[in-house]
Amino acid sequence: MPGTPETIIAFDFGQRRIGVAVGQQVTSSASPLDVVTNGKNGPDWRQITDLVAEWRPDRLIVGMPMHADGTPSDLSALVNAFMEQLERFELPVESVDERYTSVEAEALLKSQRAEGLRGRISKKTIDSIAATVIAERWLKKE
Repeated sequence: MPGTPETIIAFDFGQRRIGVAVGQQVTSSASPLDVVTNGKNGPDWRQITDLVAEWRPDRLIVGMPMHADGTPSDLSALVNAFMEQLERFELPVESVDERYTSVEAEALLKSQRAEGLRGRISKKTIDSIAATVIAERWLKKE
């Protein structure tokens, strides 16, 4: 772990939506932030820039999609291109294996709904919770 605890922003990249979460080494925890639209013109860079300016992270973490056997998925090339574009913020950019993060996020949300803690579960909510899982994976490995 670095000398000074870091704040990170984690991204769950998708072709329509990018889930975003913030995590902190001080607490070793993460929280969902938002969902950024992503379409044929690319991600909403204004929204990402605003989040980076607001949270002033020390590092950016991106979930890397992999097949169950650990080989890169079809989305891996798009995720690598997104990571290269994130370098505009002049921060370290790292990837974390994101296998099953969406499944894990959906299971967590369904459990909360069953307990009466949450209403309808949207795809946007799943994406931002998946980004939270990605952030927590990075925090646990540090």
